[in-house]
Amino acid sequence: MNQIFGILKGIYPAKYLPEVILLILSMVIFSAIILGIIAILVMFFVWWERKVAGHIQSRLGPMRVGGWHGWAQSIADGIKLLLKEDIIPANADRLLFKMAPYIVFTSSFAAFVTVPFTKGFVGADLNIGIFYILAITSLIVVGILMAGWSSSNKWSLYGAMRSAAQIVSYEVPIGLSILVPVMAAGSLSIRDIAEAQSGGIFNWYVFRSPFLFISFFTYYIAAIAEVNRTPFDLPEAESELVAGFHTEYSGMRFAMFFLAEYANMFLVGSIATLLFLGGWNGILPKPLLPEFVNFIIKSLFLVFVMIWLRWTLPRLRVDQLMHVCWKVLVPISFFCLIGHGIWMVLMGQA
Repeated sequence: MNQIFGILKGIYPAKYLPEVILLILSMVIFSAIILGIIAILVMFFVWWERKVAGHIQSRLGPMRVGGWHGWAQSIADGIKLLLKEDIIPANADRLLFKMAPYIVFTSSFAAFVTVPFTKGFVGADLNIGIFYILAITSLIVVGILMAGWSSSNKWSLYGAMRSAAQIVSYEVPIGLSILVPVMAAGSLSIRDIAEAQSGGIFNWYVFRSPFLFISFFTYYIAAIAEVNRTPFDLPEAESELVAGFHTEYSGMRFAMFFLAEYANMFLVGSIATLLFLGGWNGILPKPLLPEFVNFIIKSLFLVFVMIWLRWTLPRLRVDQLMHVCWKVLVPISFFCLIGHGIWMVLMGQA
């Protein structure tokens, strides 16, 4: 965002536009760029998921719209949702029902403000960038509970309660796993953590110590549960809860929940890439590809694994879901946190 501000300041000197106006314009332009990137990626993810599902199930998936492998199917679906009627149940709390999807989407979108796509392309390089992301994404729970309660539908409420319990529970192993690379880098700034992994693949944190290696997997598994993906998609269990907390939604409000889910998938892949897989740094010490391309390739691979798991694994039961969190991931995360602290002392890195 500082680069955008500098460009605008060069075009419009202070005597024409005050710096406050230029700063607001910079924020609007940066937000529009991020929103555009996310929207394009979400449309690609929807198409990609359908094609992966088709191939896993020995079929083709969408092939008609757009020619080559039905690439325009997501665009057609978006137009369809724009044209659908926005229905509000008669007994719903109208204000909360309307607000819920905006809270969920805004929380997902706002998290990207501190995600550095390259060394220089970041909205705000906060010293507490990691805590900001954990805090802002936890607001999704508020929107989900509002959606379930305001729908005046027991299935929506059950789905919202499940989702809230799941997200709050899995925040614990996520936070503990994130503290391990934070300890290794000595900073809460995401850019500092990514820059500390420059110099080739063996400098990536996932290969620096056995505790960082395990922490990567505990974070990734817990994050899959955080975004309600299979095998942790109990809030949307069709056989029990119809469509979960967004059962009563239609049109663009439903699309905003959908957009937030896939944006969260990309956010999870991005954070895992930045904290454990070198961020924008390439495999070799000398960069072969642009920083943005390195970052996108790693993040897309982690999103692909989530899609792959959805069409491969069965859904867990509620008791199994909580067992995995509190009796498996949390103890392992604590072990890695303490173990890496001892490792740093023994290796002279403290």
